[in-house]
Amino acid sequence: MKVLFAGGGTAGHINPALAIAGYLREQQPDARILYVGAKGGMEERLVPEAGFPFQSITISGFQRKLTVKAMARNVKTLVRIVTSTAESKRILREFEPDLCIGTGGYVSGPVIREAVKLGIPALIHEQNAYPGVTNKVLSGKVDRVMLAVEDAKQYMASGAQCTVTGNPVRQEILRADRERARRALGLDERPVILSFGGSLGARSINEAVVELLLSSAKNQKYQHIHGYGQHGGWLPELLREKGLNSNAAKNIQLKEYIRNMPDCMAAADLVICRAGAITLSELQAEGKASILIPSPNVAENHQYHNAMALVRRKAAMLLEEKDLSSEALLRMVEQAFSSAGGVQELGRNAKKMAILDANERIYQIMLETVQTT
Repeated sequence: MKVLFAGGGTAGHINPALAIAGYLREQQPDARILYVGAKGGMEERLVPEAGFPFQSITISGFQRKLTVKAMARNVKTLVRIVTSTAESKRILREFEPDLCIGTGGYVSGPVIREAVKLGIPALIHEQNAYPGVTNKVLSGKVDRVMLAVEDAKQYMASGAQCTVTGNPVRQEILRADRERARRALGLDERPVILSFGGSLGARSINEAVVELLLSSAKNQKYQHIHGYGQHGGWLPELLREKGLNSNAAKNIQLKEYIRNMPDCMAAADLVICRAGAITLSELQAEGKASILIPSPNVAENHQYHNAMALVRRKAAMLLEEKDLSSEALLRMVEQAFSSAGGVQELGRNAKKMAILDANERIYQIMLETVQTT
């Protein structure tokens, strides 16, 4: 089978495509795979690193701000829509795929639109509870729409053929074991908190965990692993100034980047983090209680909708950034561990939402689409 993937802009669009492509290669070692992304996008680096052929088109998204600079960029985007359509058509005709899969981001728009026009079977995968603009527009044109959560269906085009498949989850997450992970991390049986704001770090989360870290270091009640990110290098020094001796406080682990996330997540009793789609799928797969702090700086406020999909099912707690403070976070952590059921109930409910066979479901839809079109 020859399959073309299109998606990019963020890791949330790229990694699901790579996971599907990897599973396809496992099932069909002779499958031919091509990934089309935006010139200059992070997919230009990530896709070749994952071992897949890559071609780029020149495309950009629309700016929503009403400034002269934004309007100039939007004029450039209009031109690029025309040129990217021609580029997409050329790539499609040269590669002649049996199937095209879009995983979101503006780069998938012209590729999947042209595939449909050329009569090539096409699917899209939506990772979020509130879909992005590109996938909403494409949903009425493609053969099938694959959803991470049922909540997204209401936003798709009327008549769209939607199926809940879940988000692909890394095998390392699925195979992680709590007890083995705790031994590897040097942790004992006290409750473990894991917190992070992404590889770059989220300043608001870094500021909010300060009192929690100081409190845990003093009373030794919790073990706490915190990833402060590339832009959070100021945090360890601030904690030192406030009296936290990292050598003496063995229950506190500060990391710029959490490279062993599967172990850290497996070991945790409570996770404090943003509400990106893939992170939430991993929390569900592990059955982890969480305090979700959605980023307000993402398109369509989709992290809030992602978080609410769990909150409505009593599978997570929500702390919006506008309400975030050290005091509010400390209160919520204490509530999670002290209330009846608490972290155990949140974790059980998160596990009920998990779809552990997303790759298999997606692969079956791929086969069905190729065979019936």
